[in-house]
Amino acid sequence: MRIILRLLFFSLGVVSTAALAEDADQHRTAAQIFGAVPAVFDISLSPDGTKLAFIAPGPGKMTDLFAVDLSQANQDPVRVTRASGDPEDLQWCNWVTNARLVCQVGGRQEHNGEIYWFSNIVAINSDGSNARLLSKYRQKAFGSFSGGSVIDWLPDEEGSILMVRAGGGGGGYGWGVAKVDTISGKMKTEEHPRGETLEYISDGLGHVRIKGMRIKEGRTELDSGRIRYFYRPDGSDEWEVLSTLDYANRTGFNPYAVDSIGNRVFGFTPINGRMALVAIKLDGSKSQEVIFAHDQVDVDSLLRIGRNNRVVGVSYALEKREGEYFDPELSSLATALESALGNKKSINFIDSSQDESKLLIWAGADTDPGQYFLFDKQTKQMNPLLGVRPLVENQNLAESRPVSYPAADGTMIPAYLTLPRGGLGKNIPAIVMPHGGPEARDEWGFDWLAQFYASQGFAVMQPNFRGSSGYGDAWYHKNGFQGWRTSIGDVTDAGRWLISEGIAKPSALSIVGWSYGGYAALQSAVLAPDLFKAVVAIAPVTDLSLLKSESRGYYNGAVVREFIGAGSHIKEGSPAQNAAAIKAPVLLFHGNYDQNVDVKQSRLMESKLKDNDKSVQYYEYPKLAHGLHDARVRAEILQKSLDFLPK
Repeated sequence: MRIILRLLFFSLGVVSTAALAEDADQHRTAAQIFGAVPAVFDISLSPDGTKLAFIAPGPGKMTDLFAVDLSQANQDPVRVTRASGDPEDLQWCNWVTNARLVCQVGGRQEHNGEIYWFSNIVAINSDGSNARLLSKYRQKAFGSFSGGSVIDWLPDEEGSILMVRAGGGGGGYGWGVAKVDTISGKMKTEEHPRGETLEYISDGLGHVRIKGMRIKEGRTELDSGRIRYFYRPDGSDEWEVLSTLDYANRTGFNPYAVDSIGNRVFGFTPINGRMALVAIKLDGSKSQEVIFAHDQVDVDSLLRIGRNNRVVGVSYALEKREGEYFDPELSSLATALESALGNKKSINFIDSSQDESKLLIWAGADTDPGQYFLFDKQTKQMNPLLGVRPLVENQNLAESRPVSYPAADGTMIPAYLTLPRGGLGKNIPAIVMPHGGPEARDEWGFDWLAQFYASQGFAVMQPNFRGSSGYGDAWYHKNGFQGWRTSIGDVTDAGRWLISEGIAKPSALSIVGWSYGGYAALQSAVLAPDLFKAVVAIAPVTDLSLLKSESRGYYNGAVVREFIGAGSHIKEGSPAQNAAAIKAPVLLFHGNYDQNVDVKQSRLMESKLKDNDKSVQYYEYPKLAHGLHDARVRAEILQKSLDFLPK
């Protein structure tokens, strides 16, 4: 039962067998194959485990919701509904009953000259009938027009959910919580709105136990970067103080999930300079227990499963992402599946039936963009369902291996090196590709950018430079802007290492980056103007002073101001203010609906480069956000960059 053999994909216009799909690949360029957006954006399993729903790209900017009955042999998926993409996309869908789905639709649009993100929650039957809007209205709050969120799927109450909604169903300003009947639309207020409330956490049984309230910056309405959390003791209507999180400075306890059986809340807090999983009792004592900590890296994600979203473990990334399961059965199953599928595969439990007898599983690797499987605990059978990137599956993908290299001060920097298949990996065109963020890190696994360039004969180096997250506070340093000399020094040292190892042809060493990676690419060309022979920057920050000024008056303005800081690094660390130092030709791409990095950043960089008689090409894409999530545009970026980079 491999649905992909019957689908490949209605919405992509690809014919319906793997053999024909492979034949169709021959008529596509490599840029079109690797630039194609994922064929599955979101996927979920019905409570009884017999139906699957998934979101796939439709024609143009459209997104489609499909449903399929897995109990019926050879049944094609049926399209439930479609979003136009102008401006609304289908973003996620989940089953609330065996016949009904709840989805979030959203997008970006212009409002009074500014770009805003918006969303709404809708319900629809799997046959496309009885569509109903569940969001009361779009309320502009904290920089967006949000239609709320689902915090509890209430598996024991047929068709109802617990929703965070504007007004909470009871009037008033701010966010509240309401129990909503997704079939009739009727609602009951559970928590009245408070203007400063940002977040609610349920126990998975319909009881709101945690709420987070923002702490404003002085007497302004701006975000201070701090949230005060409260908890409700079991059986009480009163709220008591739980913790204060300072996410701007990476301190304090950040609650994630309530364990109703243990009457405690799981969350993350720094211990010995690294994030760890901690549980705090909700019985009034607030006693704490360290559940799991690692002595090398941050513990950063919960592993959850089932309709109640119960916590079954944690994960963290060393050279490869690892899982630590608290549930012995799932731990054994994960080990067995990794062994059965090959030891290099990563395994994720995505969803399950209500009784957890059937599991929706994702498996992937550096040379495998990922497959979804259905595992039946009773029969021990695992059936493949859908491929995440079916066009790429037919390519000869290159292995990505962990390496480390010395920075100028002797510090060993972890990285991933992808070499093209079939060669010696010596004296070849090479790319240093720093990640975005800067509060992020690269991990082992499939990377469509790295794989594209490797398929075209490039070595690709992805450094986790100092300033990256995931390795603790000392590695994060001052962040990649205030500590730019260290971060960018590590990036340029990656290029020098490629040359010293004989991997990179010195005349064909380039740098490519997206977001902060684009900033790092441009600033590397300032710091080491003779090292890289070409620079590609996608949606880059180019001027720190502009970044600060753009944030003034916005909800997060104070946080951005403190994050960037003040001092000589503002000028010295801004590529646009140092364009005269850049020798390599520059290629820029940006979407004009980018809320992460304003398009003005690339426009300014182009202008400064031209003012200094530097070689620059700039391409701007209308109504596209930071991720440039459009197959045609991504293919164009890949092809134009390929033509631009020295060989």
